Amino acid sequence: MLYHLLAPLGKQHLIFNLFNYISFRAGAATVTALLLAFMVGPGIIRRLRERKVGQVIRAEGPASHQGKRGTPTMGGVIILIATIVPTLLWAQLTNRFVIVAMLATLWMGAIGFLDDYLKIVQGKSRGLVARWKLVGQCTFGIALGLYLIYFPVAPVGEIPATATTLPFFKYLVVNFAPWLFVVFVTMVITGSSNAVNLTDGLDGLATGLTTIAAGTFAFFAYLIGRSDATQYLYLFHLPGAGELTIFCGALMGASLGFLWFNAHPAEVFMGDTGSLAIGGAIGTVAILLKAEFLLLLIGGVFVAEAVSVMLQTGVYRYFKRTRGKEYADGHRVFRMAPLHHHFEKMGWAEATVVTRFYILGILCALIGLATLKLR
Repeated sequence: MLYHLLAPLGKQHLIFNLFNYISFRAGAATVTALLLAFMVGPGIIRRLRERKVGQVIRAEGPASHQGKRGTPTMGGVIILIATIVPTLLWAQLTNRFVIVAMLATLWMGAIGFLDDYLKIVQGKSRGLVARWKLVGQCTFGIALGLYLIYFPVAPVGEIPATATTLPFFKYLVVNFAPWLFVVFVTMVITGSSNAVNLTDGLDGLATGLTTIAAGTFAFFAYLIGRSDATQYLYLFHLPGAGELTIFCGALMGASLGFLWFNAHPAEVFMGDTGSLAIGGAIGTVAILLKAEFLLLLIGGVFVAEAVSVMLQTGVYRYFKRTRGKEYADGHRVFRMAPLHHHFEKMGWAEATVVTRFYILGILCALIGLATLKLR
């Protein structure tokens, strides 16, 4: 909005030329998101507390978590507001990359909000039935895949619409059949949103990791949107992709702002409203940048959390079917899944787990950034 209003004034007043620079607008969006989270956070937390929208704690979870029962949840609304509003203010609103990223965030946030509402407000313990939650995620994934096939974001001849890049092999692309590309995009969307959802189990864990991942993707978006940078680094150039830097900056600022309230001991939890929205946003950014496999590196901790649940569930079901429930109960891969609970069961303090996972998240981001210098 501000870009469309003020950037044209740069012809008359030199200072307004700043609005033509993505770096300036990305920084402004990050700061705006941070400040907006600080501003709206206390009011939203107060309303959630007044309406007794409190977190439900699993009885089988770590004993230390029982004290969190009743902590306001659905705080992901703070992240949604602090991400979308700065993006609307600072991004180029005719840019397809930005529009799709915002739609993904709102769509997944709406699914999460409905799940939280049914579970917390309506008192339905299962919330939104998993089957219908998956339907909502897959619907967006299929729609996004079809959209990218019929309306490619890459220039003709640059990279096929149904292709993606490989982080360690800059001269190679993976080109899918159209139907397989739709399946692939759907898997990335559902996998990313659910991985962040599973990671959101400790105070500040998912929020801090989101800040790291969003900041890293902001850097990649900026480079991929610049023809000079892509020529030097042998990346595929996607004109217009640089505007995603503003969106990622807003997501990073919103996550930092929310972390102020979500740090241990948390005043509020993001709930599915926030975790599904964040996962959908990051997954969509990776798809738009044709960096889906890079997402596995940058979001390595999210991936590990999701894999730990799949391993735990898969092995348990296998042993239960082949050797009986008693054997399966005594032969689990982890003491508890997702992975962060395993380390809690080993005796690590919650703050220790979160801090060490932050370090791993930074390491994953650095590995992702290191691929830029590979030839």
